[in-house]
Amino acid sequence: MKRHYTRRVFLKMAGLTAALSLQKHPATFGQNKAVTSTNKPNIIFILTDDQRHDAMSCAGHPWLKTPNMDRLANEGVLFRNAFVTTSLCSPSRGSFLTGCYAHTHEVFRNTGKDPNPSYPTFPQLLQRGGYETAFIGKWHMSRQDSPRPGYEHWVSFSGQGRYGNNKLNVDGQAVSSETYVTDELTNYAVRFLKKQHNKPFMLYLSHKAVHAPFTPAKRHANLYSDVKIESRHNPKDNMNTKPKWGRKMDKNWKSQILDYYRSLVAVDESVGRVLETLEQIRALDNTVIIFAGDNGYFHGEHGGMWDKRAAYEPSMRIPLIMRCPHLVSSATVCEEMVLNIDLAPTILELAGVPAPGSMQGQSWLSVLKGRPGRKSFLYEYFQETDRRFKRPTVIAVRTKQWKYVTYPLDDSLTAELYNLSTDPEELNNLFGNPGYADIIEQMKRELAQLKKKTGFRYP
Repeated sequence: MKRHYTRRVFLKMAGLTAALSLQKHPATFGQNKAVTSTNKPNIIFILTDDQRHDAMSCAGHPWLKTPNMDRLANEGVLFRNAFVTTSLCSPSRGSFLTGCYAHTHEVFRNTGKDPNPSYPTFPQLLQRGGYETAFIGKWHMSRQDSPRPGYEHWVSFSGQGRYGNNKLNVDGQAVSSETYVTDELTNYAVRFLKKQHNKPFMLYLSHKAVHAPFTPAKRHANLYSDVKIESRHNPKDNMNTKPKWGRKMDKNWKSQILDYYRSLVAVDESVGRVLETLEQIRALDNTVIIFAGDNGYFHGEHGGMWDKRAAYEPSMRIPLIMRCPHLVSSATVCEEMVLNIDLAPTILELAGVPAPGSMQGQSWLSVLKGRPGRKSFLYEYFQETDRRFKRPTVIAVRTKQWKYVTYPLDDSLTAELYNLSTDPEELNNLFGNPGYADIIEQMKRELAQLKKKTGFRYP
């Protein structure tokens, strides 16, 4: 059973757990123990592509089985309100790395560009701080596959890569692979973990899965064939109050959704192999593992929406789990809002490496220690030039209770306001309802303040 802690109870339990754990594992770190060069934790960041926040059995999925993701949650903390600030692959990945909004690091769209080098990435800072660093998997910003700054070990491919028959760049050398991509990337990750390490290590394992075209491993091709796929569109959804864009469901959507979840099973197995390897090398108790998705994904909500990009919850919310021995009690659930821009400062705090002032995120370790979390955050998506993606620019603000969505460059689209406390599925747009005029004004002011605070600008 998941445990929800008050601040006082959590502090008491976390402190007790840290004290007891430190007695058993003296070379590790705890909540009240300073991080030094001799007790820096190893860090593994595992990123998936287009994984919905609820695409894990520990997040309540009714039939998908993810025992290894569940293990991370059962032995760590599950963040129920984790979000991206831009629901699009390249901008989101830039935000994970730099701790900045897309309008700051300048990866505005999926146009083959790496973050502005003026904003250091957390691997670069960890490397300078004495870590051995490795990147294995899907880069998906600039399309070239060559090694990037901040990594001593590099395995990647150009662009999206393939689920099979990949051409990999391994430390600058071309290597062909016929192995299913999730398994192959895991093979490289396991080899890196098993090698001799003279320093604490940071492994960034970035999966291609579950990006379209959804292609499961052959061993999972017929998994869940007995599951009946239902439409996620709620008939109570008032579509007359929502912009008429982004609604496109292929006639084969049921089989696509099945293959989507089938493709995710190999990722869960990969998590299991990483955990097993850490146990074999006796590094599990001194390794922080963070598992996340780069953005959410629609499966037919709001009249047949597919893909991501929009400011609705299925698009913005992501899976996020952290297994952090001696810092977080097992089976903890965090309800505070945390963001992808918070990853970099969190990892740096764990490693005892100062975060630069350029980072706009904030370490989520503070909320795990019982401090108040953020009250709101800015969401942004910038219209793409690729006409396959007919999505308008979106600027929005989300608080714990309210969401206000605007389309500032398209006068034909109405704004949206949702009371997330009473309408978590965002079925009823309250914008234009005179009874909510005061709330709308409050949200407009909050949005303006966030834009000013973050230095918002258009591309």
